[in-house]
Amino acid sequence: MSRSSYPPPTAAQRALGKRPRVNRFLRILIAVTCIIHVPFVLGALEALRRAGATDGVRWGVTAALTLVGVGLFVGRARKGMYDTRRSAAFVWLVDIPYFTHWCACIFTLLPSLVAAIVMAFTGFSPGFFVWVYAIGFALAGYGILVRRWAFVVRDVEIPVPGLDPKLDGFRIAQLSDLHIGTMTPESWGARWARAANERACDIAVVTGDLVSSGTEFYDDIARVVGRLTAKDGVYVSMGNHDYFGDGEPLIERLRKSGASVLRNEGRVIERDGARLYLAAIDDTWTKRDDLDRALADRPDGVPTVLLAHDPEKFRDAEKRDVEVVLSGHTHGGQVAVPFLARRFSLSKIAHTYTLGLYRRGRSTLYVHPGLGTTGPPVRFGVAPAVVIVTLRAA
Repeated sequence: MSRSSYPPPTAAQRALGKRPRVNRFLRILIAVTCIIHVPFVLGALEALRRAGATDGVRWGVTAALTLVGVGLFVGRARKGMYDTRRSAAFVWLVDIPYFTHWCACIFTLLPSLVAAIVMAFTGFSPGFFVWVYAIGFALAGYGILVRRWAFVVRDVEIPVPGLDPKLDGFRIAQLSDLHIGTMTPESWGARWARAANERACDIAVVTGDLVSSGTEFYDDIARVVGRLTAKDGVYVSMGNHDYFGDGEPLIERLRKSGASVLRNEGRVIERDGARLYLAAIDDTWTKRDDLDRALADRPDGVPTVLLAHDPEKFRDAEKRDVEVVLSGHTHGGQVAVPFLARRFSLSKIAHTYTLGLYRRGRSTLYVHPGLGTTGPPVRFGVAPAVVIVTLRAA
């Protein structure tokens, strides 16, 4: 499908930037962007002073850089609300440098606040703001250019009560939160699919948020999912971002690619007389989920694997004796303290279950770290991963 043949944005999507909630959220983000530029202003003034610039030049250049820094954010934020195709040159020359700068400003804020308090008693040293911004820029560059791109393949074993020994070692390739779009191109998805296929798993699953936003990348997503192969099929559950555009055309494309999109329904997978029930719920944010309906056809005594994009559904699943829940949604915070992502990450602010394995009674939840990004395209301390889940007879 050519670019011109993509379905045009719906009336609701065209009005996205006019919605009161969106406008309020955008104003808050702009206010935050202004605040985080304060240390940058101090650092820029000092760097230009050390370079020998006159006061007029220092203030003029710093004011221009700050206006550009805040102004470009508005465009980046609006494009994030409805992702459209942009040239590689634009991405590399505008988007990536800008987000590196913006993330560096975020990094700079807290140390700068601490330093300002200390300097109030010990004397002011504006050179600090230069160095802390430079460190933040280097870390943000790593998070955007390296950590976001360099995924890992991770093995996870889950003991399953009641699993037939014939299914011991049953393997599931789990991908989640692809967020295919301008900042996460189809070529990245092809790498993830190839890594999953190399492990020759029994099934492959994608647990939601295949989309960044909008509708322009539906064909790219379908091609990525269409590359996945597994002995007993490829299965997809939907996430909240998948309905930020119009989810139905995406579902149609995914099914044409050969994947089974499970929407509050399940399938029995059988191997030599041993059975496993694979189910999935639809998106919780748009209230399309129906766990009871997804489990309605579950045979008695057959262990269940549930695909649920939002891990907050784990407790409901545990109450219904679901043995395994595979989720995503949190990205592990995207930014976390290295090696301590489960305890110290941005996802701890909003989520009960943030990353990795959780157990309640006979039920186990695995929260996938995701592969793509949402919001600022940065990862730090949380590696993107293709996860190979191996079920073990308990």
